[in-house]
Amino acid sequence: MSPAAGHRGERQDLDAGAEIPPVTVLIADDQPLIRHSLRTILQATPGLTVVAEAASGADAVAEALRTRPDVVLMDIRMPGGDGLDATRRIAAEPTLAGTRVLVLSMFDLDGYLLTALRNGASGFLLKDAEPERLVDAVLRTHAGESLFAPAILTRLVGHYLDRPATGPRPPAVLTERETEVLTLVGRGLSNQEIAETLVISMGTVKTHIGNLLAKLAARDRAQLVIAAYEHALVTVPRDSPA
Repeated sequence: MSPAAGHRGERQDLDAGAEIPPVTVLIADDQPLIRHSLRTILQATPGLTVVAEAASGADAVAEALRTRPDVVLMDIRMPGGDGLDATRRIAAEPTLAGTRVLVLSMFDLDGYLLTALRNGASGFLLKDAEPERLVDAVLRTHAGESLFAPAILTRLVGHYLDRPATGPRPPAVLTERETEVLTLVGRGLSNQEIAETLVISMGTVKTHIGNLLAKLAARDRAQLVIAAYEHALVTVPRDSPA
């Protein structure tokens, strides 16, 4: 079963016992055809609702303020203020504290990735992703799990490869188990995958994630990913592609 199907199954199980609101999405892209394609994919998924579209960075901010979506699918290159600036403005807006931004781009350049993360993006996905991958990304982003395409994760690692190799440096404030969880977060594992790897419950994983966010003063899971690299908890061979 695909990851997206798993999310849908979980939502359907919850629906059987209680009414839950759909995950609302704002699509920001300057190309009408792409917006239509994204809307078609998302609207066909139970539990997802597209509440607005925007064709520029400025419109994306305005529509986010108007509709307060759970997730913004944000293109990078748009007129009227690009997606990177729009991401920064949305992340800095107190009334949009519950809105997460998933950057969707045709480009996997290092500068875009790092700027998007610094500006508050929760994930970065390439436009050549399969529809199921897109749906899974939206659901995981809404659930608070950062999402990076494999090529993007490789580039993020590559950003830190030029730093001196001093070995793992677990933050002193973390317990041994929290360090293990942080390492797995850095490797891109979902909460379910972390639970299976460490043989612990999902509730325990979420508790550890909450503790990591508090102890490391991290805004979201994306910053935990960066922290794992900065403390050399996640490494790749020097000859790996970046």
